[in-house]
Amino acid sequence: MDFAPRMSRLGTESAFEVLARARAIERRGREIVHLEIGEPDFDTPAHIKDAAKQALDAGATHYGPSAGLPELREAIAKHVSRTRGIAVSPEEVVVTPGAKPIMFFTIMTLVGHGDEVIYPNPGFPIYESVINFVGGVPVAIPLREDNGFGFDLDLFAARVSPRTKLIVINSPQNPTGGVLERAQLERIAAIAVERRIPVLTDEIYRDFLYDAEFVSITGMPGMRDRVILLDGFSKSFAMTGWRLGYGVMPVALAEHVTRLMVNSASCTASFVQLAGIAALEGDQTPVARMVAEFRRRRDVFVEGLNRLPGVKCARPRGAFYTFPNITGTGRSSAEVADRLLDEAGVAALSGTAFGAHGEGYLRFSYANSEANLAKALERMRPVFEAMAK
Repeated sequence: MDFAPRMSRLGTESAFEVLARARAIERRGREIVHLEIGEPDFDTPAHIKDAAKQALDAGATHYGPSAGLPELREAIAKHVSRTRGIAVSPEEVVVTPGAKPIMFFTIMTLVGHGDEVIYPNPGFPIYESVINFVGGVPVAIPLREDNGFGFDLDLFAARVSPRTKLIVINSPQNPTGGVLERAQLERIAAIAVERRIPVLTDEIYRDFLYDAEFVSITGMPGMRDRVILLDGFSKSFAMTGWRLGYGVMPVALAEHVTRLMVNSASCTASFVQLAGIAALEGDQTPVARMVAEFRRRRDVFVEGLNRLPGVKCARPRGAFYTFPNITGTGRSSAEVADRLLDEAGVAALSGTAFGAHGEGYLRFSYANSEANLAKALERMRPVFEAMAK
């Protein structure tokens, strides 16, 4: 077959590639500690599963509206209004199978050939992948450890140009665990308003915040008509496999995104959407319990990483990843990640899986049991000691 040239510009998400490689090793009989995939190890809360079962029994197995069930869009509008302090109508909400379609559809709708998109690097790899896919020009803002992995605002201001059609931000951030401060967001918002540039704010890790205040750019002056909020159920409610996400955006953009849903997935599964209502409106204790446990694991794992030779790990303020600096090993990120998998049976990701500016770092997910985190630290020590010689 002859493939369209655009397919050569489409990247991937390395977490799933490393997961597949780790599973292949497991099939050969070796135990792997999985710290590569960004997935809570908690089960979906019982009241959410019960709502899905009841919906199935009630016949919620047919097509629904492409933008989402009205009752879920209403619930999301109320939830976002309450958590971000803004007024949201259901007409501004589009429900999708997972949150990724919101970033895909937003970029497809707003970015043409040669248009520039500002995005964080290291950052979620799908940002850069989709920008390239649609023929846009990725303009990276390096996230540096010395400023808490926040935006370099002077560099950001310098890189905004007349061709900038979209700004992408993510806070709390994957892979670094960094959090954008209010002052940083205010500066980004001011430039976006002045230059009339839409902002896609990825807030999928909003609930996973430990040592900082959560601030959303959505409520800042002038942003109401130019912000696209991306969120979903996968992380906060341990619903990764349910595939349920949403975007909140100006109505005119929501109409375009809905047409992309019509042309791609048709709609999101109705019984899953009804479970989403239970997630938003039901008991939030399981969410708080999970976040508290992740905070404890974070502290234990960061302390252990800092005891390894050649490793220096800042304490992440959000999400559920550590992003340790391994430049002390004198080895590339890819080599260290490969050696940890092959020699220690610990699956991690190279920092370069999140962009060129991730060189010198690894990403570990601490969404795993404390016993497995301890096992990973024990297994990794001989590998780091060998590299230090």
